[in-house]
Parts: sequence; structure tokens; C-alpha cells
Amino acid sequence: MFVLGNFLAALAQGVNAFLTLYTWVIIARVLIGWVSPDPFNPIVQFLVRATDPVLEPFRRIIPPLGPVDISPVVALLLLQVAQGFLVKTLLDLSFRFR
Repeated sequence: MFVLGNFLAALAQGVNAFLTLYTWVIIARVLIGWVSPDPFNPIVQFLVRATDPVLEPFRRIIPPLGPVDISPVVALLLLQVAQGFLVKTLLDLSFRFR
């Protein structure tokens, strides 16, 4: 059973790394939005395509506060909650199987 425990520990590390990286992608998208980026720039296009699937549902639910879009803040908060829950749960499961 230690093999399953090691697999779950590795999975927890992978999930943690992915969610951390995605958090930074959202932060980069917010920072790019403060300037007038070239919409044809490949980096800008990547950031938009990578973050729109997560941010669009929040934009439909939460109205903008004037020119300020708070959907990235809500998305980041939920990502942090999900990261804490998923990683902790996977690590706890991995310790039980060791």
C-alpha cells in the first residue's frame, strides 16, 4: 500500500504546482490588463485563452464595479481554497496508505 501512498503524495505535489502556476497566470493576465496590450501578441493571446474559461463564469455572475473587474480576485480566492483542500486531502490520504 505504500506505493499508493507515494502516488498520492506525488499527485498532491503535481496539483499544488499546477494550481500555483495557474494562479500566476491569472495574476499576469490582471497585470497585462492594466496597460493596453497588443491583442495580437502571442503571450497576451495565451494569457487570454488560458484564463477566460475560469474567469468568464465569474464575470457573468459578478457585475463589474465601474471599470474594475473583480472576477480575478474571486477566482484567485477559490483557487486558494481548492488548493488548500485538494492538496491537504491528497497528502492526508497518502499518509494513511503508508
